[in-house]
Amino acid sequence: MSTKTQNKIHVAIFVITGLLCLLPQISSPIALVMGFTLASLGLVPANLDLANLTKKLLSYSIIGLGFGIHLQTAISVSLANLPLILGSIVFTLILGAVLTKALKFDTKTGHLISAGTAICGGSAIAAVSPAINAKSDQTAIALATIFILNSIALFLFPALGHLLSMSQYDFGVWSAIAIHDTSSVVGAASAYGEEALVTATTIKLARALWIIPIALISAIIFGGDKKRITIPYFIGFYCLAIAIAHFFPQGEAAYELIFALSKRVLVLCLFLIGGGITVKKMRAAGVKPLALGVMLWLAIGVSSLLYILL
Repeated sequence: MSTKTQNKIHVAIFVITGLLCLLPQISSPIALVMGFTLASLGLVPANLDLANLTKKLLSYSIIGLGFGIHLQTAISVSLANLPLILGSIVFTLILGAVLTKALKFDTKTGHLISAGTAICGGSAIAAVSPAINAKSDQTAIALATIFILNSIALFLFPALGHLLSMSQYDFGVWSAIAIHDTSSVVGAASAYGEEALVTATTIKLARALWIIPIALISAIIFGGDKKRITIPYFIGFYCLAIAIAHFFPQGEAAYELIFALSKRVLVLCLFLIGGGITVKKMRAAGVKPLALGVMLWLAIGVSSLLYILL
């Protein structure tokens, strides 16, 4: 079989499997496993830019979720949890700096992992990386570490939430604070329930707004270029979607359809993320970055859980 024919078969398998993720029977964790399985079997098309495709689809789907969130709910949930949002970001970044030094680990890579844990995973790393002039391998290690922990969170958090008999609201708050990437937050929260999804999405994106000031501060600390900061514009469009749904309620039927479709596209995003995770990448992450990532994750996960429940 020629390489060209083989690649066509890989593309067909990948596309068909991806389309299956749009069906309501496929949950977020299953989609992630499906993507990881194809990656492990070498069935992900080599010429497919998964990172760029995932980034675009994730942005569009998050904007779509805005049409299903009430303006008053977004404001009240964000304000009510502002101390937790700010406190957790500052706590994680300071602890990350201390642990990076204690582990005698590369400073920039440690800071990227800390920023990814503190704010919103890969998006935060992508924004902070050029601001501190991080090398490609430093960024790759940080992303691999966060993606591995994200994958675990997708399975672990809903199970823990049910075990602790957490309410929809409390689980939404906890997942938004303690899970890194927006995609995994939405995936875990949607598996838990509708109220958890709305709460988690609102808080996570309110948290993501802090990417810009953190990137600026990072550039100053590391002597980087403030002009190279990547601004996540989708957050602004997400807010605009909430405003449109609020001020033009006559389009409610269309908004509900967009919201439902966006949730399915997010499941597809998790399939694509799974397709980018390989055993090779997991090994490349090494022990120290994973140790740092796990310690930070445990610290923010346990402390935020105690704050919410007590």
